[in-house]
Amino acid sequence: MMLSDNEKYMLEAIRLSVENVNKGGGPFGAVIVSDGNIIASAVNDVILQNDPTAHAEINAIRTAAKKLGTANLSGCEIYSSCEPCPMCLGAIYWAGIDRIYYGASRTDAENAGFIDAEVYSEMATPPVKRKIPALQLLEKEAKEAFRKWDEKEDRINY
Repeated sequence: MMLSDNEKYMLEAIRLSVENVNKGGGPFGAVIVSDGNIIASAVNDVILQNDPTAHAEINAIRTAAKKLGTANLSGCEIYSSCEPCPMCLGAIYWAGIDRIYYGASRTDAENAGFIDAEVYSEMATPPVKRKIPALQLLEKEAKEAFRKWDEKEDRINY
């Protein structure tokens, strides 16, 4: 049976995830594709790097952005072995990636012991009522940076 390009890219993300588990890393892999070519591939290095942000999708986005010399990854697609967690989903949106393909679901991740569902739930809770309360301080003073940003004529929006 002939595989589609999408299936081939997804199989690569899955292969990376399985290989990473065998090396002691987390069970996640991701590839970013542009114009039919894989421009970045990465795995979850949270445990190996002691970095809670070193998710496969984040690592792949960082690699692709450096390779392309831009923070704007429009025109790219990401293939992730699992549905992106809230942090990775946010990064994918910030990067402007056009499409997300994923293998396992966030429910599968939760069943494997990952807290994605808890974080999704917390995001829908008012900040002050979250498990880790978020309290706003010095709003007026903090808005100064946005005022300056707004006035900046040579800014690069992202």
